[in-house]
Amino acid sequence: MTQKIAVFVGSLRKESFNRKMAQVLTALAPESLMLEIIEIGGLPLYNQDHDDRGNPPSSWIEFRKRVKSFDGVLFVTPEYNRSVPGVLKNALDVGSRPYGQSVWGGKPGAVMSVSPGAIGGFGANHHLRQSLVALDVPAMQQPEAYIGGAAQLFDANGDITNEQTRELLIKFMDAFAAWVANNSSQNPVPEREQHNFTPR
Repeated sequence: MTQKIAVFVGSLRKESFNRKMAQVLTALAPESLMLEIIEIGGLPLYNQDHDDRGNPPSSWIEFRKRVKSFDGVLFVTPEYNRSVPGVLKNALDVGSRPYGQSVWGGKPGAVMSVSPGAIGGFGANHHLRQSLVALDVPAMQQPEAYIGGAAQLFDANGDITNEQTRELLIKFMDAFAAWVANNSSQNPVPEREQHNFTPR
């Protein structure tokens, strides 16, 4: 059985290392997974007033509908100021609302951070995991993936140039496939028990 995985890239830059990595992971994924990058750059900033008035932007409605149809989620993100980029946090917020109707709950997930720096986006990786706990996304714990030195990892075609890194990515995707298979039967937390962010 093929599991559909929604991939979210935390960088909007045209030549983003994280987008290149997401494309590589899509190519390296085992046959049991089908990855698709979901664009998040066009989502308006979350404002609860739109949901309260019953007129959310059409892009929110489409985003929620699409994400809900996937079996798992994969986040590939840089680190901005020791946290996740705003565009990615906004996507999490949009998908978590209206209250009690989160599209994230129960979907097995994984996080990979990619950075030109030596620590490989460690801060963003763990900060994102805090949000995933609140969203009831069981995030794969091992292997962890902090990919540093990203500026030297890709050739002109966006392929990985380092064989050791390529082997690590294959192991990561194989582990993620097993994680999705083992957690895909989990039921989301009942709506009355979901604790996203507090209505304001």
